[in-house]
Amino acid sequence: MAGPQIVAVATGSPAERAGLRPGDAVAAIAGEVPRDVIRWQLLSDGAEVELEVERGDASFTVSVSKSEGEPLGAEVDAAVFDGVQTCDNHCEFCFVHQLPRGMRRSLYLKDDDYRLSFLYGNFTTLTRFTELDYERVVTERLSPLYVSIHATDPDVRAAILQNRRGAVSLRWLRLLLDAGIEVHGQVVVCPGVNDGDVLADTLAGVLERFSELRTLCVVPLGLSRYNRQPRMRLHTPQEAEAVVDLVEGWQSVFLRVLGRRLVFAADEYYLMCGRSFPAAEHYEGFDMHEDGIGMARAFETEFDTDGHGPSPPRSGFFAWVDGAPADGYRAPRTGSAAETVAEPVPVSLGPRRFSREAPVAVLTGTLGAAVVAPLVASVGRRDARVVPVENRFFGGNIGVTGLMVGEDVARVLADEPEGDRYLLPDVCLSRGRFLDGMATQELPRPVEVVATHGRALRLALEAS
Repeated sequence: MAGPQIVAVATGSPAERAGLRPGDAVAAIAGEVPRDVIRWQLLSDGAEVELEVERGDASFTVSVSKSEGEPLGAEVDAAVFDGVQTCDNHCEFCFVHQLPRGMRRSLYLKDDDYRLSFLYGNFTTLTRFTELDYERVVTERLSPLYVSIHATDPDVRAAILQNRRGAVSLRWLRLLLDAGIEVHGQVVVCPGVNDGDVLADTLAGVLERFSELRTLCVVPLGLSRYNRQPRMRLHTPQEAEAVVDLVEGWQSVFLRVLGRRLVFAADEYYLMCGRSFPAAEHYEGFDMHEDGIGMARAFETEFDTDGHGPSPPRSGFFAWVDGAPADGYRAPRTGSAAETVAEPVPVSLGPRRFSREAPVAVLTGTLGAAVVAPLVASVGRRDARVVPVENRFFGGNIGVTGLMVGEDVARVLADEPEGDRYLLPDVCLSRGRFLDGMATQELPRPVEVVATHGRALRLALEAS
């Protein structure tokens, strides 16, 4: 099993004082070969930490002295050192199978790893979960976890996952809940497959068997133009409305029986059927607004307050883990959580600069435009506008801001006037690059990258 490699050492940190350098390979820490960054954190938490280090052809021991619980200050190259537990399901709606060719290799990896569920918030089906995994989750209290349910009927679930273990793997969900592990569930609804009566049966099954779930998100499938599965199709507005009606009906049941709503429909459903979003208090704390549940109301609340509404979106479930790599959709974008409501981070393009007095345009996905436009108008700037970016790269029904790519943003900006200020939400970037690999500096107009938080957008609009 390969050990972690150090890729960065913080200035003035215990790791730097002890002589650790980028490029060092850690063969063991506290006498153990860590299998992932979770163990790395636990093993390096003490006041005295010993690391077996390999540097070139040399091997030696490094002793680090620090305060108990003080971060080591060394960033490692991966979240999982012993290999990601890959997914062996064959879901027809799987978005990984709908990606175009030529994107970065990591995006094509299908994981079903409970560790990435804990660290990143990835959803796992539990079809590859084992007794050893269960023992570790319970012993180390790896909570919360995120579980894809899709259907509670065993035969329907196995058919959706195209994996016979899907019929029985929810037994692990029951055991995790019994052990007091917090779990958020998800149902990806495919029209004609697990909507209607099947969805109603699933919600009844959750009430009967898994009522301890923290939340249950009901979200529509995403279909790109690369989808090749004949059964997969877009919702009609009527089908979207039926899902909202069903979910809101079951919310009343859960509220009456459990004292909380538990199940929530994604914002996208409300947009598809033209229905107003529920009030902010309806979402009971916005536990899953990163997954499109109440995101519009959370953003609106942040925009209209001094930042004291819902917590800002977490920029990576690695936030609590010292040394975890900042990669993936949920990676830190513009800096620390404290900067989330601070001034936007400008990105200049060569010698061209933007002027604070120039007209301002907010770049957003087509779905986000419906939410952002009224907020921008409320600021009272006559020179402020929203510029929706149609997602032609993925096509289909992909309209969320987080999946905007550089190719589409560049196409839209090419037709926009020079000299204006263009605000780009950081949710579509990872280390300054879009999903298609384009860097912000390659865009035809300079942009200001703004944290995806209502207060940050308001500050950017009010800046002069």
